[in-house]
Amino acid sequence: MSVIVKNLTKIYGSQKAVNDISFEAKKGEVLGFLGPNGAGKTTTMKIISCYIPQTGGEAMVCGHDVGEDPIEVRRKIGYLPEHNPLYKEMYVKEYLNFISKVHKVGNAKSRISDLIEMTGLGREQGKKISQLSKGYRQRVGLAQAMLHDPEVLILDEPTSGLDPNQLVEIRSLIKQLGKEKTVIFSTHIMQEVQAICDRVVIINQGNLVADDPIERLQEKVRGEISVSVEFVEKIEKATLSKISGVQSIRKGDKNQWFLTSKDGVDLRPEIFKFAIDKKLTLIELHKELSSVEDVFTKLTKN
Repeated sequence: MSVIVKNLTKIYGSQKAVNDISFEAKKGEVLGFLGPNGAGKTTTMKIISCYIPQTGGEAMVCGHDVGEDPIEVRRKIGYLPEHNPLYKEMYVKEYLNFISKVHKVGNAKSRISDLIEMTGLGREQGKKISQLSKGYRQRVGLAQAMLHDPEVLILDEPTSGLDPNQLVEIRSLIKQLGKEKTVIFSTHIMQEVQAICDRVVIINQGNLVADDPIERLQEKVRGEISVSVEFVEKIEKATLSKISGVQSIRKGDKNQWFLTSKDGVDLRPEIFKFAIDKKLTLIELHKELSSVEDVFTKLTKN
């Protein structure tokens, strides 16, 4: 595993910002790291990135302990913090050249050129960072995080301030990077989680409340299963209520219905049997998954 967090704890005075959490992130995976404001996400990312020490537990990056070998950990990590710190009086290329010297990047000129193209900074590369929009500053921050070709990328709200076109480009880039690196990705935009992430870790009030692939998370959290069904024929609600296991019924468009069961019972076999018995023609029958936003709300509701 590229990143291993075990029983990690961070205490500020009487407040436990992070409370004994454990999770892992592997190479070739984009891990969505989610939680409401104040949940402990940024604190955890700062510990993994060696910006602040933990109170208890441990964090390992590519086999190196963040407390015992922070220099080596920093070599392995590219970090884009939530509040992107940049030297605003520097020009874009000047800044990236400076960062390349900090990391002792070989063939820096070629690497900077590649990253400028990769992050869509071509038209802005001759400007001072202070002249850039927030979205382009985020791109500069992303470029500096990737400059030394780290094995692990930790991105805290990387798409903040991007316009819709920029969002598509940066999401695609992060997804591509996730095929060969370990990416820990924090966001409040739930559509991004479904578009980018392979797995999701959710923390709430410092506690880990979920660690699952998105599909399994949706299955686990939902206490009821909703099935969308549509027939060619018109059918009455009262007739559908006779299907075994149905808890509630809601009308959709035209001849579409949403049937809900409880206790995780899948209604599809009973609906199929019902259609055969009634000689009805099914044109749609599938489970309705809860959205990541639904899951997030249920798990972090105080």
